[in-house]
Amino acid sequence: MLPTILDLTSLRAAYEAGHSPLEIIETIIARRAASQDPAIFITPTPDETLRAEARSLMDRATQPNSLPLWGIPFAVKDNIDVAGLPTTAACPAFTYHPEKDATVVARLRAAGAIVIGKTNLDQFATGLNGTRSPYGAPRSVFDADYISGGSSSGSAVTVASGLAAFALGTDTAGSGRVPAAFNNLVGIKPTPGLLPNTGAVPACKSVDCITIFAPTVGDGVAIRKIAEGFDAADAFSRRAKPATLPGTGLRVGVLAGAEREFFGDTDVEALYDQAIERLKALGATIVPFDYVPFREAAALLYDGPWVAERLAAVEDFLASNAADFDPTVRKIIEGAKGKTAVEAFNGRYKLEELRRKTEAEWAKADILLLPTVPTTYKVADMQADPIVLNGRLGRYTNFVNLLDCAAIAVPAGFGSNGLPGGVTLIAPAFTDDALAPLADALHRAAAAGMGIDRGAAVPEPSRVALPADNTIAIAVVGAHLTGMPLNHELTTLGGTLVKACRTTGDYRLFVLPNTVPQKPGLIREPGYDGRGLEIEVWTLPPDGFGRFVAKIPAPLGIGKVTLEDGSSVSCFLCESHAVKNAEEITALGGWRGYMRRTSAA
Repeated sequence: MLPTILDLTSLRAAYEAGHSPLEIIETIIARRAASQDPAIFITPTPDETLRAEARSLMDRATQPNSLPLWGIPFAVKDNIDVAGLPTTAACPAFTYHPEKDATVVARLRAAGAIVIGKTNLDQFATGLNGTRSPYGAPRSVFDADYISGGSSSGSAVTVASGLAAFALGTDTAGSGRVPAAFNNLVGIKPTPGLLPNTGAVPACKSVDCITIFAPTVGDGVAIRKIAEGFDAADAFSRRAKPATLPGTGLRVGVLAGAEREFFGDTDVEALYDQAIERLKALGATIVPFDYVPFREAAALLYDGPWVAERLAAVEDFLASNAADFDPTVRKIIEGAKGKTAVEAFNGRYKLEELRRKTEAEWAKADILLLPTVPTTYKVADMQADPIVLNGRLGRYTNFVNLLDCAAIAVPAGFGSNGLPGGVTLIAPAFTDDALAPLADALHRAAAAGMGIDRGAAVPEPSRVALPADNTIAIAVVGAHLTGMPLNHELTTLGGTLVKACRTTGDYRLFVLPNTVPQKPGLIREPGYDGRGLEIEVWTLPPDGFGRFVAKIPAPLGIGKVTLEDGSSVSCFLCESHAVKNAEEITALGGWRGYMRRTSAA
């Protein structure tokens, strides 16, 4: 009746054909009983409770598919509260019994979804490999000798093996993306704060994210939109400020040179290169970027003072129950005891310095394409060297939450060993919706199937359409250029850099007197035969464009400027009377040339 991998399209079709949630639940119960991996769940929802949940849903919403997630089975990582089931965080002595659902769980259940159980994890969400649990180590659905990835290990395996249509995980260092790569799934890692963490056991509270494992990008995005939304009970919850990406000319940053580290795994490296080629075929412009500041930021998560946040989350429990911790988890968390407040502030300063360095790389690329993980390991190898090998898994994931980014991990195909690889698209905060169409197209182009079903076709109804591009282009020529004093006026309004280019040769540039910060005046003089002036073209959402233009002071205004390719765009222009006695700098080629001359003087 049902395909191997459950997805929203197949389940909704089954309900439309007359099947009931109770029938689907019976299928889930049978599949769960037949599973060959005993470590997936910590607490399965009892069979009779599942049947009762299905009947209750049918009583409160009698029409099939009358709720957004009507009868959709899902699993929940066991550091997220579900009323009626214990929360353990993979530590039996820590167990408590929540009286209410976590906020995101409550929203999903209200939409008609049914919780099939609480899934295994690396204890206290400390790990990326899935072996640090007293409840056992879930395995890759493709080879039981290999790790499933963590810390959201059981959540990924439930979806990849066809036990659930989606699952909730959490992500601090990559736990919502690494298991997706190892199990041929999509991992939706939202902008930090987009999904509230109310009712989740914290790992690093300031950067934790609740995430979604799904068979397709479209399914994951649909589920994310139901679960997201501001929650005042979570001090780190944020109201969404959707940001756009260029509809054309998208620049994708990729690894180059020594920063391409795969620890000898040529299969994963080849899959990464194939994903780059697919993006080229989809129309993206590929640009190398310097990964060093991102890698150095990533190192702060475990090598810097942020590990103290893990101690803060369990300090009292550790003091009384140290023997109940997984030895590796205990070693990591106890390593924070020597951290000082001075180190915490120095770590914060270092992060901000690195964030500033990454700005130069974001000026080159609109989004980044990285391997989700550089390689994989057998369970036995991971257990023999748990810290070094785990650290390798986070090479391309650890920075993402620290630098406030959105990310979507997608399958990238299979290596010669039959194991999957994955890639992740990463962009600045609140680009979650803007990333989705490209992530969906990249998944479809890989033809890697969904979860354990390598031959499955990604359902057409789950396709993520390109959003209508209602942004407005504006060209800037002076203090609003990237790196200049007023550039923040563009970025805070949702501005996106499209390209740097030149005007046609009939424009002249002057330094306007008595302006702070200094500003240029651009005028057009028909018949003037110059070499054109350097400018940048940005896009703004309509409301941002209106607010930006409203702040423009006289003698500046907005008019049309012609670019060297013959196109025209709105741009700052100056009233001609204002430049009569001003210094002309046209020969310097643009405002940057003038600033270089000024700084050298």
